[in-house]
Amino acid sequence: MAEMTPKAGRLAAMVQRIVAASLERDFHDPRLHNVTITDVRVTNDLHIARIFWTQLGDAGKERGERERAQRALDQARGRLRSKVGQKAHMRLTPLLEFVFDEVPASAADLDDMLVFAANRDKELDHLREGKEYAGDADPYKHDDEDFLDDFEEDK
Repeated sequence: MAEMTPKAGRLAAMVQRIVAASLERDFHDPRLHNVTITDVRVTNDLHIARIFWTQLGDAGKERGERERAQRALDQARGRLRSKVGQKAHMRLTPLLEFVFDEVPASAADLDDMLVFAANRDKELDHLREGKEYAGDADPYKHDDEDFLDDFEEDK
């Protein structure tokens, strides 16, 4: 995706503040509890605002809660767009698209993989204790060593 223009960036920040505040203050829909607006991207022509959101949910119920929250956000889209238009004082208010943000879940998975890798490294270090190499510690011949040998012979 191309970089946002400065005007689109300012509008995105404004849309994020307005939508987040409206969800917190004005919408008392229980399906929208724990919904967090993580990012907003506005197209450079200022016609579409993609609002990325995430939700903390109960273990095992995340998928159902996410679907219900998505439906509630879709139903609230018109009222939220009106609020954005009132606060932004724009002639044309961008269309609002709500997209579930997968980044926090992916980051948690990545953290789990890093912890697993660190534990595996500790196990390998434990297995290596007291062990020695069968040959040289670095069995590979390096090109720079030949160059240095040739250089010393020329002297």
